[in-house]
Parts: sequence; structure tokens; C-alpha cells
Amino acid sequence: MAYAFADITFTPNVRAAQDRNGSGSYAKFLTDERSGGDVLGPDEAAFIHARDGFYQATVSETGWPYVQFRGGMPGFLRVLDAKTIAYADLRGNRQYLSLGNLSGNDRVSLILMDYPNARRLKIWGRVRPIEPDHPDWINQPADLIPSGAERLMHIKIEAFDWNCPRHIPRRLTDVEAGGRIAALKDENTRLRAALAAQ
Repeated sequence: MAYAFADITFTPNVRAAQDRNGSGSYAKFLTDERSGGDVLGPDEAAFIHARDGFYQATVSETGWPYVQFRGGMPGFLRVLDAKTIAYADLRGNRQYLSLGNLSGNDRVSLILMDYPNARRLKIWGRVRPIEPDHPDWINQPADLIPSGAERLMHIKIEAFDWNCPRHIPRRLTDVEAGGRIAALKDENTRLRAALAAQ
């Protein structure tokens, strides 16, 4: 099997664009003899569990893409096994665009960002919604189902790719900024004490 994400994404039109723009040799490097990129390892699992949000893309039956942001406490997106991730689908503005799109096309693409460290993981998969009345509901990890969850979204991994960090802006959440400020205050206190002791 070809390198999983390239096998999915490097369509004939994409390969033609790569050739026109000088990256055809890179595309051949990914697809000719390399394989893998469809089984999550420890690095991917740790990265996924640390995220407090991700972008999710689906496509409607009319061909229009829809991207939405999903957020929660770190760990709300869970690795269940090396080929499956899941999250609880909570009530939002009740448009159900992603859910509706997935009923006609179960393909999904996720982008998980780590802005402070300029890291990005792209995931392609197929979604299986599990409703509360489904027999599999009772077999799910209890801490994956918060109060008010309308369903669980199981995503079977088809491919993933660690993306180039070059153009990722460095940003901090309030929690990350607070942690860095606290660490700098502690360091400042230690340095002042060391200077006073001289």
C-alpha cells in the first residue's frame, strides 16, 4: 500500500498540479515505495490527547465542503485504539451541518493544531455516529460521554500526516499564557533571591 495520506490525496489532478509546480519528485517519493501513516503510534496518541480543539471538514451531497471547530478540555478527543479516535458530539447551534453531511458521505478530515510549538497533525477517516439508543453506547468509556452528549463520533483512521510547521503562527491559549507567566514569575523570584544572597 502507498503512504496512506498520499494514496488518498494525490489524485490525478493533484499530481498534475505538483508536476506543474515542481514538486512531482516529492510526490513520487511519498507514493512509490513508502507505506504506513494509517496506524497511530504513541506520538500521535499523546498529541491527540493534549489538544483542546480541532478543525473538522465534511462534504455535502452537493459537493460543498463545510469546516467547523470542535473544542473541549484536553482529552475530549480520545484515541480508542491505533486505528480509532472518538469524541462526544455536544449540542451546538442545532444546524447539524456536519452530522447531515456525514449521513451522505462518512469521510472526514481533521486538522489538529499545537500553535505554541508550531505542530500540526492532519487526519483522514470515516465516521460512525453512535446514538444513545445504539447497543454499542453502553460499551463506551464512561469518561468519554459528558452530560448532554447527543452522540459519540467514532472515526476510523484511514491516514494521517504531520504537516510542515513553516507557516504556523505561534499563539498561546489563556491557560498556556497563564502557565508561562507563572513560570516567569517563579524564575524572577528565584533570581531576585539569588541576587540578594550575594
